Amino acid sequence: MEDRDIAIPQLPARSMERTAAFYQRLGFDFEVVSPAGDYAIADRGSLEVHFFLHESLVPSESSFGCYFRVGDVSALYAAFSAAGLPGCGIPRITPLENKPWGMREFAVIDENGSQTRIGQVL
Repeated sequence: MEDRDIAIPQLPARSMERTAAFYQRLGFDFEVVSPAGDYAIADRGSLEVHFFLHESLVPSESSFGCYFRVGDVSALYAAFSAAGLPGCGIPRITPLENKPWGMREFAVIDENGSQTRIGQVL
């Protein structure tokens, strides 16, 4: 049992199969946990995200997203970049940059149009 409070984001998945394939490319373990196939959990080390089935979602109209604050954003950026995601369109990865708000971060937009920002305090 965990000894600290945590928040776990929930993001939509138009297809659990396609969403699993996408996140597995990024190094996540992915498991559909509901008998109906409409809920899944992905984790990569201490990062965890849950997915609910949303078949009618239009990726280009999605406003879903979450933020992961990590200890080594450069290493995670290198690992995610190895997946070969494009720099534009859906899905995509953005460049790793130092932001004026004191974070070094990048974003991944998944095949469902959900944006995950990943950052480290400068």
